[in-house]
Amino acid sequence: MSKSHKQKKPGQGSSDINQTRLSKKLYFSELDRLQLELVKLHEWVKAKDLRVVVLFEGRDAAGKGGVIKRITQRLNPRICRVVALGVPTEREKKQWYFQRYVAQLPAAGEIVLFDRSWYNRAGVEHVMGFCTEEEYWDFLRSSPRFEEMLIHSGIIVVKYWFSVSDDEQENRFRERIQDPLKRWKFSEMDLESRSRWIEYSKAKDEMFSYTDTKICPWFVVNADDKRRARLNTIHHLLSLIPYKEIKHKKINLSPISMEGYVRPPLTDQTFIPEVY
Repeated sequence: MSKSHKQKKPGQGSSDINQTRLSKKLYFSELDRLQLELVKLHEWVKAKDLRVVVLFEGRDAAGKGGVIKRITQRLNPRICRVVALGVPTEREKKQWYFQRYVAQLPAAGEIVLFDRSWYNRAGVEHVMGFCTEEEYWDFLRSSPRFEEMLIHSGIIVVKYWFSVSDDEQENRFRERIQDPLKRWKFSEMDLESRSRWIEYSKAKDEMFSYTDTKICPWFVVNADDKRRARLNTIHHLLSLIPYKEIKHKKINLSPISMEGYVRPPLTDQTFIPEVY
């Protein structure tokens, strides 16, 4: 890891989170710095044939998507990709529960970010009654063993839970409803999740009691402040995977030779209207 990147101790700066909003200037300055480190990290993962899986879980509108977008913004999508699976097909419903997630796991030199993951079973599927009680309890008992198997096979597994207060979630829901650019983010399931706040809280607590293990712990992100949550998550992720900067060879661009080539007239091509 680069010497300029140092991990704060747990609890450091926590009193500031609820006091002041991070300025845009500081936010973008730190985001640029951290994204540069992410570029170094993903090049290291590629060079060393590492396999990295990062799970993003939490309440609806907790900011998972925003963090994922900032992580991937400057990275090569062939190295770092996002998996956001939809509703399982009829065939997938008849498979081993983890099977469709296994198909998305990284090969050597890849990072996979799960925007929601196999933990759907412990959250929405359980609360909304989309799985049986037997399937639910089997998942809670099986998940730690499944993750241990992944880790023993050499995969780096990181789990983040984004925690957001009910007041902040309501503010974000209202913003989504009122903003035409964000309206697509709001669904009937979001309304149902609001009405079952306590049930989701209990489900999260139960899930943690089974799956917050020493070998594969949950890392909780205070997500009420989006800017801080993004920076803190990226900062923490960088601290978990030791990496070094890959030195690239110097590139010299040679001049283009047009000798012996006559381009067809531009009038033979159809250009889009230059509105701007």
